[in-house]
Amino acid sequence: MDTPEPIAGAPVGRRVVLGLLGLGVAGVFGGAQIQKQLAKVLGPLGNHDPTGLVGLIPVGNSFRFYSVTRGAPRKTADTYRLEVTGLVETPRTFTLADLDAMPQTDLVRDFQCVTGWRVPEVPWRGVRLDHILELVRPARVATAVRFTSFDGTYTESLTLEQARRSDVLVALEMIDGPVTHDHGGPVRLYVAPMYGYKSLKWLSGIELTADVERGYWEERGYDVDAWVGGSNGRGDDPTA
Repeated sequence: MDTPEPIAGAPVGRRVVLGLLGLGVAGVFGGAQIQKQLAKVLGPLGNHDPTGLVGLIPVGNSFRFYSVTRGAPRKTADTYRLEVTGLVETPRTFTLADLDAMPQTDLVRDFQCVTGWRVPEVPWRGVRLDHILELVRPARVATAVRFTSFDGTYTESLTLEQARRSDVLVALEMIDGPVTHDHGGPVRLYVAPMYGYKSLKWLSGIELTADVERGYWEERGYDVDAWVGGSNGRGDDPTA
């Protein structure tokens, strides 16, 4: 599957689409600063666009914004919770302050969407997923990790081996500050060597499971093992 499944709802009006396309063209020819400001405008629109048209607007090397629902409730430092459950010895619930207090890892890696666009050299900062897994001590029968989003719909999975890579983060910061709501914040998953749909937005739950459970996009035809491939001129980094 090459494009996200459309979200049910009223289509974006023709005048709006034409106007946004004009802005997109202006961004392409207007330089990085215009593109950056345009991406900020399109972010909230894209997360609530039932047609997917906003994601097609050219904004250079900038993020396009997709949501599998009509968005997600906003969480603050006071209301955010990350529950880690399933086949573990010590289930835990972490606040944003708890995550901030953990050892932080910095990465500068590309974000590659399966639809073809890429944002190069994105700065990421967060807690290695492996560190959180060590805190809850996975049971011997656990072989996979399932992730849930507080949008109530989006799910993803990794094998336990994949989840323990050094370039898989529970991300708290990206680009130039905290992960924004439209980017999937305040906390999202970042799986550096895989396509963007594996980097689940609005992370609310981590569950250790006996087997890999197909996520939202895998149920709609995407690969379960979503390594960025040669078709986009990229390969997995085996040393990570």
